[in-house]
Amino acid sequence: MATVEVDGHDIRYVEAGEGPPLLLLHGGIIDAGPVSWGEVIEPLSETFTVYAPDLLGYGDSDVPDVDYTIDRHARTMAGFCDELGIEDPSVCGLSLGGAVALGLALDTDVEVHRLVATSCFGLGTELPRGTFSYVLSRLPFLNRIAVALFRRSRGFTKASLGGIVHDTDTLSEECVDAVWEYARKPNACVAFRNFRRHEMTREGYVTNFTPRLDALDTPTLFVHGRHDEVVPVELAGRAAERAPDAELTVLEDCAHWPPREDPDRMVELLTEFCAGTTG
Repeated sequence: MATVEVDGHDIRYVEAGEGPPLLLLHGGIIDAGPVSWGEVIEPLSETFTVYAPDLLGYGDSDVPDVDYTIDRHARTMAGFCDELGIEDPSVCGLSLGGAVALGLALDTDVEVHRLVATSCFGLGTELPRGTFSYVLSRLPFLNRIAVALFRRSRGFTKASLGGIVHDTDTLSEECVDAVWEYARKPNACVAFRNFRRHEMTREGYVTNFTPRLDALDTPTLFVHGRHDEVVPVELAGRAAERAPDAELTVLEDCAHWPPREDPDRMVELLTEFCAGTTG
């Protein structure tokens, strides 16, 4: 992995291939560039120059004492592009990274060529479990207990992934190993706990890009798993209808983690859409 300094903080990233730039933004909880994108970076590098950073506070990037909001991540990724001279990138964001990708396109000076919002967070305010989700966000020790269990047991790690995938048996051994490895890093989940505390209120999520999507002038593909229980597929459908130049692809055998549940299909979709051969 390489390192670049952005706003005084080290951001670690994978860079691979040659061609038009493609920026891959991972999700939250215990995630990093190699965790969510590990099976798609190499095949995508045959067409693109792929950049898969660890977001600020995640993976091997610095974990400063800051507020880990969507706006913070979007501004850091804008600085990342500026520092590396990345111009007109296509951007694919997963879950939390999907909201960061939307923020990058709507709220920064980065000229996003094409945007792929996968299992995208930030498309509605309703909490998945209502008030219970809000209460959990105020009990960070429960998350610390879960992370401790991840660290102790690879089997528990795999079983826990059942909350974001349709069938854990479809996950590669390398995928489970990657999650387990990053769960054992000292600062695992610190940024996500901070994000959740700022993002969740009694009234719902703070971030909701849907009312602003009519201003999104970037060709956009929403990719969503039919069985996603974290972000309902209906939210992606509503977003695709609202954005001026957008379409929706629903993956029938996926839940919330398409790059790991169906990496071949994700490579196909990204190659076709971001290289401009369709859409």
